Amino acid sequence: MIEPGAMLGILGGGQLGRLFVMAAHSMGYRVTVLDPARDSPAGRVAERHLCADYLDFVALDELGSTCAGVTTEFENVPADALRYLSKFCLISPDADSVATAQDRVREKKFFTRHGFALAPYLVLDGQRPLIATIDPALFPGILKSSRFGYDGKGQVSVDSPGELRGALIHMNNGGCVLEKRVSLVREISVILARGRDQQTACYPVAENRHVNGILDVSIIPAEIEESIAAQACEIARQVAVQLDYVGILGIEFFLLDNNQLLINEMAPRPHNSGHFTLDACVTSQFEQQVRVLCGLPLGGAGLLRPAVMVNLLGDLWQGDSPPDWRLILDHPDAKLHLYGKQTARHGRKMGHFTVLADTLNAALAKALNIKQALTAVR
Repeated sequence: MIEPGAMLGILGGGQLGRLFVMAAHSMGYRVTVLDPARDSPAGRVAERHLCADYLDFVALDELGSTCAGVTTEFENVPADALRYLSKFCLISPDADSVATAQDRVREKKFFTRHGFALAPYLVLDGQRPLIATIDPALFPGILKSSRFGYDGKGQVSVDSPGELRGALIHMNNGGCVLEKRVSLVREISVILARGRDQQTACYPVAENRHVNGILDVSIIPAEIEESIAAQACEIARQVAVQLDYVGILGIEFFLLDNNQLLINEMAPRPHNSGHFTLDACVTSQFEQQVRVLCGLPLGGAGLLRPAVMVNLLGDLWQGDSPPDWRLILDHPDAKLHLYGKQTARHGRKMGHFTVLADTLNAALAKALNIKQALTAVR
């Protein structure tokens, strides 16, 4: 067990890293952030900020030799950096898990190999001739890049086989997955914590609504049958077992009209849809991340009250002027979280707010009213 007072490390300086640092501080730990950005949200609140590339081995030597354990805040950290750091200190999650989750082709093959249900898909390599006969049942579909796709980036709709070649050119002829577009009832997600002792804690299932591929609203608990929620948590647990995963794992699902669950993708880190845990659960996903890294017992993941989380994007800013935060703060059951980013841009996640209430309908109505008020004064 890594005792409070120790120095922890994190690769990545975005908002997820910032929230990890704040959770670690509340538990008595110190944190070093390794991130190449000079003014990162996490780096500005941590004890130390190593401003270097993730494969800068001098910086990795410094991080590994001064930290008792190191974790990550996003999946595109080079897996080789984690392998190198594992020579010095505890690592969570491990390099192989991150390497699987950061490559969509490798991720799909992992899920298929272990029998997890997915939407029909085909792996394509734009550097090679197209397969002569592609199953027309895969259309309409979505062409997704194998690497570096998030928040709707790296994806192109493909309605027919005739559009595929142009879509591959648009993706720079890189490795891709063609995935059939399925008719779904809801998109849901599960946040699961798994410790080195193989104990797990599953948070309440969230229902997620997206706009332009970016998470807009999360509703907790998801309005689904209890048996479906239990099934989603069990699938997440099985994924973690098959990966031999240690850390916080986010898994997104498609729920079809026949109540079938299909895995969309996984994230080897805290997840945007799990931000409600900061205010609505006994233990936030970020405190849980600290607990797992340090070998502490997992905290309770139960829901205290129904909650709705709304993302705050840079679109709400008027130039350098932020929204009128009183539109949120005037409500005593609403909680505002800002990420300390200095520049607002279209589609950039600047913060979020969460509304708690005694009933889900009441939380959702108030959250949507606040969201509309923020949008109306842009």
